[in-house]
Amino acid sequence: MSALVLALPDRRRIARLAIPLGVVITSLLVSLLLIAISGRSVPEAIEAFLDGAFGTAFAFGASVNRAVALSMVGLGFILAFRANLTNVGGEGQIAVGGIAATAVALHGHVADLPLGLAVLLPILAGTLAGAAWGGIAGLLKVRFGTNEVISTLLLGFIALLMVYWSVQSTALLRQPQTSSATLPESLPIPPLTRLPGLTPDPESPLHVGLIICLLAAVATAVVLQRSTFGLRLRAIGLNELAARRAGMPGGLLLMAALAIAGGFGGLAGAIMLQGEQYYLKTGFSSGYGFDGLVVGLLSRGSAIGVLAGALFFGFLRSGGISMEIMAGVPAALTLVIQGLIVIAVAGSVILIEKLDKEPR
Repeated sequence: MSALVLALPDRRRIARLAIPLGVVITSLLVSLLLIAISGRSVPEAIEAFLDGAFGTAFAFGASVNRAVALSMVGLGFILAFRANLTNVGGEGQIAVGGIAATAVALHGHVADLPLGLAVLLPILAGTLAGAAWGGIAGLLKVRFGTNEVISTLLLGFIALLMVYWSVQSTALLRQPQTSSATLPESLPIPPLTRLPGLTPDPESPLHVGLIICLLAAVATAVVLQRSTFGLRLRAIGLNELAARRAGMPGGLLLMAALAIAGGFGGLAGAIMLQGEQYYLKTGFSSGYGFDGLVVGLLSRGSAIGVLAGALFFGFLRSGGISMEIMAGVPAALTLVIQGLIVIAVAGSVILIEKLDKEPR
């Protein structure tokens, strides 16, 4: 009898699987009900969602590419969060990363460089720009005690205005104006500076950014779980005063955490620019910074959780766009559905955390 009891699955283990699955299914059913109430065909909406998310090679590749950008922001978030820092400036870090990558690709004379440098140097520029942008928030926190939530958020707005300025001024990155109809955007980056495709299928937009993302996730997991730097970040996050008294350079660690988080955001911007969009325009970041923040929040500090959440939101984004175009689902309703699913998943995380705190 005792052996049978030991063989039974732990209640907590079952709950960890059942709660997220249950709330997601419930939120999806409520979403279908909202679509029906709006007067749209539910079967058509479901078909449009599935087609837009992974119905074709193009749709699947576009969804995964979206997940790559979200993963980068999420990885930066969990790394900073280990030091008890909340980086909400992913949108701005993506923006400055895109600006830097565009500038180097167009005006850095890199298109003819060998050994893949034409691709790598704009990526490096975007990463460094994002790191500098995150580092500013770190410096403000260490030097003046500025809350990083406020500084990263406000720096994000400044970065978005910098994108607008860059594509509106011909002295910066705007393409030459040949007529009044010339759009306020940069010239397309040279083909040799674009990320290579990952599959031989010409219809698939999937690119090597996926490999970069997986390597970044492995590196983040190793740093957080197996490195002295990760241990120090955790110590600072748990008790900054005690960590400083133990001889840890608290200010330097805080600045480094926010700079690395910003670097991930800048890398996401460079990958978005060089992987699919190929030219800079206002709004090119498309809210990825805020969605990536949600991915990081829901991952519970796990790199694998970030990848899983990013895939979920990547397919959700692609399917939502397809529902708007193919099934006529209003854009506002699509956003409501996405928000409903986010709230449901976040609620499941809270329930699991409460369950873990209960005595056995």
